[in-house]
Amino acid sequence: MATIRSGFLSPTLTPEKTGQTVRKSYPNYKVIVLNDDENTFEHVISCLMKYIPGMNGDLARDLTNQIHHEGQAIVWAGPQEQAELYHQQLLRAGLTMAPLEP
Repeated sequence: MATIRSGFLSPTLTPEKTGQTVRKSYPNYKVIVLNDDENTFEHVISCLMKYIPGMNGDLARDLTNQIHHEGQAIVWAGPQEQAELYHQQLLRAGLTMAPLEP
């Protein structure tokens, strides 16, 4: 790169690269279930336990209560590809889903 000074080109020095690589992690995508008047508590709990890895009955019940009382709950967060799968499975099961969020 060069800068113009009084009609002459003057070289601009650039700092040397340090050789360090800055690693950025991929964002976690949030799978969010929304409250609706269509699904029963039992159905939501069942779907969460069926499709979300590591989900147990107590956590599924707590999340379902959060969905009911607060209007939504993040039921899973992680890499985009997995988030898309869980989102699609819950949507196909009839749950009302928010769009995936990074």
